[in-house]
Amino acid sequence: MTSVGWGYDVHAFGGLGPLVLAGVIIDPDRGLAGTSDADVVAHAVCDALLGAAALGDLGQLFPSSDPRWLGADSMALLGDVVTRFVGAGFGVLHLDVSVVAERVRIAPHRTAMRERLAATVEVGIERVSVKATTTDGLGFVGRDEGLAAVAVVTASRPA
Repeated sequence: MTSVGWGYDVHAFGGLGPLVLAGVIIDPDRGLAGTSDADVVAHAVCDALLGAAALGDLGQLFPSSDPRWLGADSMALLGDVVTRFVGAGFGVLHLDVSVVAERVRIAPHRTAMRERLAATVEVGIERVSVKATTTDGLGFVGRDEGLAAVAVVTASRPA
């Protein structure tokens, strides 16, 4: 059986820093506001995996109302999601992530982000894609008030 999962996350700038995406420090001084470390890439990947396996969503597993998740490492949360995903009999065929940001540059960090994601979702780096786009100045992203990430995962499970 093959399934597809889609995840989306967005956070506003305003945290103390650092800005962390896919567990990689992108900017040491400028952070995103959130309950955890606000890693939008990790959060989007979590929801994509959970969706592909029909295991709920990130908010069900790690509610922002629970003080245990204050300042949580989102890559550790992703590791927990991967354990549930694999435990349900699924494996990742391919992971594709898009970061939507106006000024944040992903290219210098792309390889490190792919490596961290590949290791955490337990696949080779050739199965992980990370790319970026802007909104050409439109909306909250275009005004550089925050950023977003979208993730799509193709998964397999023996029938």
